Amino acid sequence: MYQNEMIDYFKSFIEEIASASSSIIMSYFRKSVAVDTKKDNSPVTIADREAEKYLRDRITGKFPDHGILGEEFENLNSDAEYTWVLDPIDGTKSFVSGAVTFGTLIGLLHKKKPVLGAIYLPALDEFLIGDGNRTCLNGEIVKIRPCENLRDAILITTDPAELYRICPEIFKQIRFHRGFGDCYGYYLLATGFADIMIDSQMSPWDLLPLIPIIRGAGGIISGFSGEPSESAQSAVAASSGIHQEVIKILSEH
Repeated sequence: MYQNEMIDYFKSFIEEIASASSSIIMSYFRKSVAVDTKKDNSPVTIADREAEKYLRDRITGKFPDHGILGEEFENLNSDAEYTWVLDPIDGTKSFVSGAVTFGTLIGLLHKKKPVLGAIYLPALDEFLIGDGNRTCLNGEIVKIRPCENLRDAILITTDPAELYRICPEIFKQIRFHRGFGDCYGYYLLATGFADIMIDSQMSPWDLLPLIPIIRGAGGIISGFSGEPSESAQSAVAASSGIHQEVIKILSEH
């Protein structure tokens, strides 16, 4: 297959497995499930583990030579040409709280570079996928809305209290902020309903799938200091008109 045909093929596969894994996740949603605490103090449930196991089984069955980087289980084939990045429930705190803002993140790396990323919101049946050039929501192209002035910007962040501790100045510069966290915030940004999304702590499975989505929607995504997202441990995603100004404020404060 040519590269474009391969990308289209992978897109269809991602949509298929994301939709199928959502049945597992939703079977536990708003039910009484045990919540365990991992070594990093983040929560995990049987829904997280079963959904990732399903995704891994589907990927290894279809692409046995590919690698997998996931949140809940050990890495597989780390030196593979193609590597899948999985976060079965991004926003487990929202999931166990009964909120609908959790999602499944699936990314694909080619030679360590993100080429595809998807956010599937099981409770809303919304599928967002980007390839760095174009981002689509349920098959329709979406774009980050233009924003040239911070005073007009809506900021979203997973943990407003933590961001305020790090940089209270950013809250003085924007129009207003909301605490719609995790992948849902990046979904709102990419679909034109917000202008900035900031997270101070990110793991590879949180961040790598987002890169092709934000870039495909016309935005910029980096780490706190403006470093490339591919190697960052934080995230600043925004409209191209204000991204650099946001980075400047974060760096100064």
